[in-house]
Amino acid sequence: MEQVGYIKGDASLDAVFAALSDPTRRAILTRLAAGEASVNEIAEPFDMSQPAVSKHLKVLERAGLIMRGSDRQRRPAKLNAAPMKEAVAWLEEFRKFWSSSFDQLDTLLDELKNTENWEK
Repeated sequence: MEQVGYIKGDASLDAVFAALSDPTRRAILTRLAAGEASVNEIAEPFDMSQPAVSKHLKVLERAGLIMRGSDRQRRPAKLNAAPMKEAVAWLEEFRKFWSSSFDQLDTLLDELKNTENWEK
């Protein structure tokens, strides 16, 4: 059964949101925004094993949010923010909706104030 409003081809967007749903992965992306880093460098501030960090990196890599280099055995990770652009564009549509809804509410409240003032 097809979901209402689901657009075929949204798999990459689904992968981005799934990757971003975990606070550890978001923290890793924040770290990589400062520059590329090895698994050991990324794992340092976390209370988890290097293999656990590697699993998070694989999720981020499958979502296209990071790229892994090959500097001999180091394989540094580097941020690739391009896939987030699609996620931001998708969220922007909801910002427009909420902004419009708040504008309508402001208009209604102004009308109610004016009606109250007129009745007094």
